[in-house]
Amino acid sequence: MTKLVIFDLDGTLIDTMADIAEACNHALEACGCPHRPLEEFNMLVGRGIFNLFRGALPEGRRTEDMVRMMHSHFVPYYNEHICDRSRPYPGIYEMLDRLAEKGIAFAVASNKYQEGTEILIRKLFGKYGFVTILGQRDGKPIKPDPEIVMEAMAAAGCTDKDAVVYCGDSDVDMQTGINAGVRTIGVTWGFRTREELASYSPWILAEKAADITDAILTEQ
Repeated sequence: MTKLVIFDLDGTLIDTMADIAEACNHALEACGCPHRPLEEFNMLVGRGIFNLFRGALPEGRRTEDMVRMMHSHFVPYYNEHICDRSRPYPGIYEMLDRLAEKGIAFAVASNKYQEGTEILIRKLFGKYGFVTILGQRDGKPIKPDPEIVMEAMAAAGCTDKDAVVYCGDSDVDMQTGINAGVRTIGVTWGFRTREELASYSPWILAEKAADITDAILTEQ
């Protein structure tokens, strides 16, 4: 019986791609580098902000100094424009409502930097009682390291891994759930392909948000 559902953020709860791409291209331009087309960001996001910059920078300019410069331009711009076009995917609010009605706790575990993660949840999900909101933080490993799942479980007071489900849209998310020893749900509406998710043999592949609640509530 599921007691805790842990969600990835970008590509799982919220379609953030356009705003991330706009902010990253703003930072690239400020650093004297060419823009990246929107479609390239599907493969650039999901592994933390610094890996986003390393992937977006041109070959030969991927130095740590350039990464830090990107960071200095990206974060202020993105924080200001974080919800210009970012919106929850269809059915997400209804899914959270149904889980909450059944007393199932939920949390966020993201590789987005902590401040950005908190801003998005506050702006778009302010009425919901997430037991914890975890993003990329200094001194903490990023996914697919399972520590973030353990933190979320601790915050929820949940010690039974069989009672936990981790939902995400990428190979990193599937690996995170596997590394943590919890069931995974791959959501097919996000930034990666259905085939990529299926290769990790998740508990279910969700084609729409209602599939998550249906699978979880069926076992209650």
